[in-house]
Amino acid sequence: MAKIYLVLTIVGAVVPYVFFLDWFAVEGLSLIGFVAGGFVNGSAGGFTADVLISSLVFWIWLIAQKTPRFWLYVLVNLTIGLSCALPLYLWLQAKEAERHPTT
Repeated sequence: MAKIYLVLTIVGAVVPYVFFLDWFAVEGLSLIGFVAGGFVNGSAGGFTADVLISSLVFWIWLIAQKTPRFWLYVLVNLTIGLSCALPLYLWLQAKEAERHPTT
């Protein structure tokens, strides 16, 4: 599973940035405009709200689990997205499980 999570981490970093870079190339470096674009219509707003709520749930879960490197996952979530932060977390957990297998 670790290899799948690693691939999904990379895909989860690249795919959003294709869209982000395209948006910034057309619209400029307006953070306010970027955020507003996430709510431009009901469809976009629904997806944006879903990702924001899912990100919050992920952060709360990380805190509740007393996750080492909590800040890393939040930073990746804020700068790339949940599509990268979550598989990154799962990849690192899988690598740790490989190092310390349970019976």
